[in-house]
Amino acid sequence: MQTIRLNLKGYHQKQTIMGLFKSVFIRLAIVTVFYLFSNSLSSQTAYFIDGYHGGVYGHYPPWFTGFITGQLKTHPDWKINLEIEPETWDSVLVREPAALRELQSFLKDQSATGRVEFVNPSYGQSYFYNIYGESIIRHLDYGMHKIRQYFPQATFTTYSSEEPCFTSALPQILKSFGFRYASLKNPNTCWGGYIKAYGKQTVQWQGPDGSSITTVPRYHVESLQPNSTWQTIGWTNTPSYIKAALNDGITSPVAMTLQDAGWKNGPWLQSNSNGYKPTLYTTWKGYLDNTVKNNDTWKLSQEDIQVSLVWGSQVLQKIAQEVRISENKLLMAEKMAAMDHVLLHQPWPADSLREAWRTLMLAQHHDCWIVPYNKQGKATWAENVTTWTNASNQIADKLINGRLSPSSVDANSKIWYASVYNTSGTKRKDYIDLPLPEHNTSLIVTDYQGKAVPVQFTEDRIICQVEVPAYGYTTYQVKAVAQQSTVASGAAKINITKEGDLQMSNNFYTILLDKKRGGIIKSLVVKSNTRQWLDTAALWRFNELRGNFYNDGGVHSSCEQEASLSILENGPLLVKASVKGYLLKHAFEQIITMRKDDPVIDIDLTINWKSNVGIGNAYHQQSGVDLKDYQKPFYNDRDKLLAVFPVNFNHTVIYKDAPFDVTKSNLGNTFFNRWDSIKNNLMLSWVDAYDSVANSGLALFTDHTTTYAHGEDFPLALNVQYSGQGLWGRNHTINGPTHIRHAVMPHLGNWKQAKLPSIVSQWNEPLIVRMSSAKPGQLNASLVDISGTGYQLTTAIADKQDLLIRLYNAEGNNRTQQVKIAGTVRSAMYVELNGKPGNSLAIKSNNGVSYIEMAMPAFGLRTIRLKNIHP
Repeated sequence: MQTIRLNLKGYHQKQTIMGLFKSVFIRLAIVTVFYLFSNSLSSQTAYFIDGYHGGVYGHYPPWFTGFITGQLKTHPDWKINLEIEPETWDSVLVREPAALRELQSFLKDQSATGRVEFVNPSYGQSYFYNIYGESIIRHLDYGMHKIRQYFPQATFTTYSSEEPCFTSALPQILKSFGFRYASLKNPNTCWGGYIKAYGKQTVQWQGPDGSSITTVPRYHVESLQPNSTWQTIGWTNTPSYIKAALNDGITSPVAMTLQDAGWKNGPWLQSNSNGYKPTLYTTWKGYLDNTVKNNDTWKLSQEDIQVSLVWGSQVLQKIAQEVRISENKLLMAEKMAAMDHVLLHQPWPADSLREAWRTLMLAQHHDCWIVPYNKQGKATWAENVTTWTNASNQIADKLINGRLSPSSVDANSKIWYASVYNTSGTKRKDYIDLPLPEHNTSLIVTDYQGKAVPVQFTEDRIICQVEVPAYGYTTYQVKAVAQQSTVASGAAKINITKEGDLQMSNNFYTILLDKKRGGIIKSLVVKSNTRQWLDTAALWRFNELRGNFYNDGGVHSSCEQEASLSILENGPLLVKASVKGYLLKHAFEQIITMRKDDPVIDIDLTINWKSNVGIGNAYHQQSGVDLKDYQKPFYNDRDKLLAVFPVNFNHTVIYKDAPFDVTKSNLGNTFFNRWDSIKNNLMLSWVDAYDSVANSGLALFTDHTTTYAHGEDFPLALNVQYSGQGLWGRNHTINGPTHIRHAVMPHLGNWKQAKLPSIVSQWNEPLIVRMSSAKPGQLNASLVDISGTGYQLTTAIADKQDLLIRLYNAEGNNRTQQVKIAGTVRSAMYVELNGKPGNSLAIKSNNGVSYIEMAMPAFGLRTIRLKNIHP
């Protein structure tokens, strides 16, 4: 037994020694293979996107063009990508004419081997996700035109940006302008956010309409930079980043930094001796023309654009409101000018419109939104926004008023004519109010056929319910008579209950305002199904204002104090109530308006703050925010002052609009508090909470881009106010009243069936009234009619005898639709955004009216040139 044991022991020792040798051999083999593979990886070329971002409004020193051309001459292997505000070249022409000529010589070569590429011609370098789609088109159109004034050979092949200046609908816009490529990287400036990491070398970025464009994404392996809240690891050519990309099958990895104009580094990698080698500088065009393309299609959602600013702060709220007012006015003015040109043969105001768009686009500059307190010239960005939008508004107001301005009304006349204009492409039954002459107490209002119109008289106005043709106008006559016009009959009325509450109703709803709980809406019944829509068991009340006042004891609500309720208008066409209450010691007033046949409940809110007060998440509010701290208090919407709207839904899905898009949300909730966990909780104009089982929804409208809140345990809510630490530790304070306009619309069916895009468009573009004592030559006209198609008329532009109209398929119906054009049209054809003519459209005529049949995909956009139009 002992011998056996010794033999067994020797056997095991032998096996152990053999196993050890085998293990060592395997490890050596692995090391050898890894060494050979690493050498193989190191021999593969990486690429680097260098260049500059900025401009005359952001940062562009007067010597900088000479610096760029000097560096290009000193470093013949250097290639650059320019994202320079187009208006910059006006000042360069004056300050550095010789350097400008040198740069022009470098730009002459626009081939794949050229050394300079313009990658973002956007006029105001806007974020894009926060403005209308039509504004995006103007940024690119006006910017490309301005750049070509100085660089006639410039081509625009790749869209790329240093900031997260992206939106989901860009593919179809870029392709229509002639772009072939895009990049979704912004690795060195992620303060305002970044794009979701996805894919490898390239993807086919597909927009909501189905258009796609070859795009370099933020790679799946391109993680956020540790110990930073403004970078990804792709901001330079570190060996770890490049090798991670190579290991993931990316054969031509690319890194990127667009330097701020004014930096004196020259080639960005020249001081990076530890960077991956070999790395070559390249333009995006040169890189993408010569790299292997992946065919992986990415249907990028708006929620994949993970961006956030200091939403709810008073300064940003005001900027967003001023920009939205100008956008609405300018689009209406442009369509009015086109109508006046075609119908009244007035000159086309090209120069005025160009200047109005210019100042609006400057107000949409990304720096206005992210660093509003910073100086730009002698004023802050926020102060400049007010100046720029005021300039745009002055031009727009003149065009809207036209030659039939209010000053053309003779006060002594007994007959006035109200020309009511509709800038939307669909017929409208809506409401207007006219001035009530002081010396006339008995008036009658008739339509252009002489039919009396029921009215509602207020102290100084006449409210009329009118019908106006699509993209056209009709005329109403206001006449002094011996007997007053018949007052309308209708369901719009207010009753005061015995408890002192107010009951308001129209043909759609009955709502009840609660006096004891701050004027909240404690009941909302939709007449078509007679059920209670509100979640009466919720922790919050419908239209309650609630937020965390972190220096005043925590969460406070408008329900804490009794409100004063009063009737301002009591039907029959319109009812209006005032709710006056308090948030702590701060007085607020809500004006709630309902119209007889209007499904929208308007809420006009004013808060008169007595002083600056802290509202929001308390984290780091006192000690300040470290730049590298992932947690930032302004991210957390849960604690901001919110207007909440709990409804009796059990299976809620959120839909929200974006520029030329509607997004179905995949977020479980909208809440986050860290830079590495940003969620896109933006609302451009509306958001809709839809119960898929009950087939009912609640839409929320807003007069400015902001954020909404929602979750499984949290009702739909609107961000009303934040006050506290923002980016770079800047304190975003309250320095005056808060005034916002929003609305709610309960509806049956989904957002398409409720025609939300059309209703919101009309909410943003009210009917226009031009008063005159002279009878118009033509009393009723409709230029373009797309009623029933689900399309929106985003703009109309006159070009001599032609009319260009742009249509957006807002409601997602891809069936063939009929567009009705007044009068005769010689031809109709599609036109790309860069002016390139497309396919012709067949025209049918009948009784002096032309008809075009067309189809486009859901969320598609088409520009049509109507040649020689004669109504």
